[in-house]
Formats: sequence, structure tokens, C-alpha cells
Amino acid sequence: MFKIRKKRSFSVAIAMVLAVSVLLTGCGSKQPDASAKVMKVSYNAGAEPETLDPAISTGVPESHIQTALFEGLTRKGEGEKVMPGIAESWTTSTDGTVITFKLRDAKWSNGDPITAEDFKYSWLRALAPATASEYAYQLYYIKGAEDYNSQKGTADAVAIKVVDPKTLEVTLAAPTPYFVALTAFHTLYPVNKKAVEASKEWSLKAETFVSNGPFKMQEWKHNDQVIVVKNENYWDAKNVKMSEVTFKLLEDIKAALTAFESGQIDGSEYIPIEDIDRLKAAKVLRIDPYIGTSFYRFNVTKKPFNDVKVRKALAMAIDRKMLIDKVVKGGQLPAYAYTPPGMVDVEEGKDFRVVGGDYIKEDVAAAKALLAEAGYPEGKNWPADVSILYNTKSDNKLMAEAIQNMWKTNLGIDVKLRNEEWAVYLESQKTINYNISRAAWIGDYADAMTFMDMFVTGGGNNQTGWSNPEYDKQIKEIANKSGDQKVRVAAMHAAEKVLMDEMPIMPIYFYTLPWVMKDNIKGVFRSSLGPIDFKLATVE
Repeated sequence: MFKIRKKRSFSVAIAMVLAVSVLLTGCGSKQPDASAKVMKVSYNAGAEPETLDPAISTGVPESHIQTALFEGLTRKGEGEKVMPGIAESWTTSTDGTVITFKLRDAKWSNGDPITAEDFKYSWLRALAPATASEYAYQLYYIKGAEDYNSQKGTADAVAIKVVDPKTLEVTLAAPTPYFVALTAFHTLYPVNKKAVEASKEWSLKAETFVSNGPFKMQEWKHNDQVIVVKNENYWDAKNVKMSEVTFKLLEDIKAALTAFESGQIDGSEYIPIEDIDRLKAAKVLRIDPYIGTSFYRFNVTKKPFNDVKVRKALAMAIDRKMLIDKVVKGGQLPAYAYTPPGMVDVEEGKDFRVVGGDYIKEDVAAAKALLAEAGYPEGKNWPADVSILYNTKSDNKLMAEAIQNMWKTNLGIDVKLRNEEWAVYLESQKTINYNISRAAWIGDYADAMTFMDMFVTGGGNNQTGWSNPEYDKQIKEIANKSGDQKVRVAAMHAAEKVLMDEMPIMPIYFYTLPWVMKDNIKGVFRSSLGPIDFKLATVE
């Protein structure tokens, strides 16, 4: 998600999304009828969404709200199982390159029928160069998609075929075991063509917002809240018990926790660091698996970060365990590489991170020597304008201050701190308008590729200025185009080694998900990939 997307000292049950499980019976059928009780819930989604247009959104706050409003061909369920969504079934050709989705009878929130053409339109829109989707690469698995997005090919050459109104045929450039799971990701959600073409601001206000998920938008009071209500046109409306969900947009996480503890909201996942120990002791805090990495980006186009020795020195001169124990306190794991635990390797039961091992060794003496070789002995000659960019949030500030102090103590260098509100911060990263930037990545699906394809040359989420032909080769020419799991996993390990050897990013820790929710809210699904799902939630 997200983008941001946010591992841990407990064991992660590896979610192998490559094995698709179809549940044929509806969940929650024995719950009390929704008409017997008006069920409402409020949850802090965090910052004001930059947009709720699935093609161009990138953040975790957006993903929470979009999970309520939209549904792809598939939907995620417990254990990261891939559930039928708008597609009631699908088949894959023997060579793994052609997937045929059969759509169920479903409607948009405005009553229009949902057809295969809606998906073709939406996916081509996400790929269109004019859309400038940072996540367009999630559709590159489709034959002709990358060429179209990079303006080397046409939309007509993208292998998305509408066989009939209820049948969508997709031809992949190479076998992609996780493509079906990826159709549950927001970039592949359908959008209503009529709504999109009627107003450029269709996705920014409730009056023009059309969606196809369990809920529909009733109100968007910007910088305050988004209210969604049960969508009576949703195909599985009988199993949606919650009549209303209010997503609060409280970027001040202390205010969010105060609102929770005073009963103003029912839940939040943005927990102030200083309150974690207290909430743990009170047995209020929930800590769930979260497939994600916290890291800092370096702007490699600007001195002194164009020197790999400087980047490595900074990465080696922090104490990750201390940052976890004293700052973030959520049971995270130190990140000595980029890709987190939770993704399977070649052999079932083996974890990609465990097989890949560590690439970073914390060593202050070695870091000082590298910095001296780069021309900054004991911090001398260090530029005065270097700063760490972070989005406004107390824990981000505390982390930046701790790292600022470690670099001063261990390397003799001074860095400033620069905070920006969410939307401005996202733009600064996108335009590489920073020296060092706080960043995070949460997996979009349970395969290492969701982390490894970020840093290809020109990648929408690269945002470092870094480029390496060998990295591109391993990801774009081998891992993305091979149906052989041994070949593609080996390529991803090789690519990660290149990434860590050149260090355009500094991994800090692997995420867990600390959050709170009132005990009487049941049936909420938390994916280890981030979004919260209220489809089957109830209030007792």
C-alpha cells in the first residue's frame, strides 16, 4: 500500500497466495439479520487520502477505505486465501499464461451492471501514460502492458480480451502464479467509466463517487472523515451486517488514541510509541503480522549520497535493536536486508528472508572508515543542508531524532529534520525532493516480487534516482518472465544482493501491526498485507 505499508519477534504463518482457495459458502449467514440491529463502527484510517481513485492511490490510509468501497475480481480472506470477488470462478491454461475469469451478476453502487468491459477499461486506464499511475507496473504481467505504459506499444496490443459481458480473458507475458491474487489489489479494482468520464473530480466527493464493494460513500468531509454505508447493490449484501462505517482521518495519532480511549471511535492502528507499553500491560493492544519493511531512501542523484560509501556508512552506524526496544516498541525485527519474512522461497516451508540471510552488519568502526574514505573523516566537510524528510507523525519524528543522534554520536555528522503533511510528503518523494526520506513498504501480495520490483530503473515507487542494469536484468528479464519458481526466486535473491551492495535504501526494521479495536466489534479481517476489511464485521 501502500505504500506506506508497515517484522516481528513472533513467528509469521507464511501466506502462500500461490495456492488459490475458493470458499463456496457465504460467511456470517448465522449472524442476526442486519435489520434487527443498526450496526455502526468508526475506525481511524489516518491521514486525509490523497485520492480514492484506485488507479493512482498509493497509501495505506487510502487502502482501508477502498477495501470497503471496491472489490476486484478476487478478494482476500482469512489466512490470505484468495476468495471469489466479482469473478465467481477462473481457469488457467496448462502453460499458465492464459487466465479466464467468469464474472458473476453484480452491480455498481449506482445500479449499472458490472461487465468484463469495466475491467478492461479500468486496467487500460491504469496503464495509460496520461494517468501516471505509480502502480502501473502491477499490470506489466499482462502481455503488451509494459510497452503501452512506456509508450512503446498501443492499448490495442495489451492482451486483455472481453469474450462476452461476463467473461474476461487475460494473456500473461509469462506464467505468474500470483496474478489471480493480485486482482484483489487496488490498482486492479474496476472503476465506473460513466462516473470517471463525467467528472475529473469523481473520486473526491460522495456525490460523484461510484463503487462496487460492500459499502458505498455517503460523505467525505475532507480532513475529517469518510462515511460509507451498506451498498444494497453489492452482490453479497446479505452477508454485510454493518450498516455504516466511519473512517476518521486523524493524522495526529495521540488524538486518535485519545478518541479511542474516550469512546469516540471504535478502533485505530496508529498507536503513539509512548503508549505502547501501557496498552500492552492493559491487554488492550493487538499486535498482528504485517509483511512490510521500514527503511530510509537516499537521493542518490545528490551529493554526498551519490557515493555508495556514504550510504553504507550511514546504514552500518545505527543500532536497529535499540531503535526497536526504545523507540518503536512493537515487537518488530531488525532489518539487515530489504525483503521481510513472510514470503515463501523455492521449497515449501522455507522463508525467502531466512534463505537470503543478512546483508548489513552494524559496525561503527567500519562505518567511520568508509565515511573517511568518502572524504568526511570524523564528519569533517559534511554538507550543512542534509536533512531527513518524514511525514508528520510522532513516531516518525522520534525515529528520525534517534537516528539523527546515532549518526552524530557515531560518525560526527549533523543532519536536520524536515517534516511534511502526508500529501506534500508523498509528492516530495515522488519528485525526489529530499536528501534522506523516511519510507515504508507493505507487500501487495505474498511473494518476494512485491518488494523486489520496486527498484527497477524508472519504477514508479523507486523514488531514489538509483538505477542498475544488473538489477533490472534479474527482475525484468528473469524473475518477472520465468514460470520456473527456482529460476525466479534465484533471480530475486541475486537482485536483492545488488540492491544491498549499492544501498540506495537503508532498511531499519520489519513491521508488526499494533492496533486497537473495541472487544464488541467482531468479524473484522486484518490482512498481513495491510488493509482492514469490515465486510463481515458485526457489533455485539
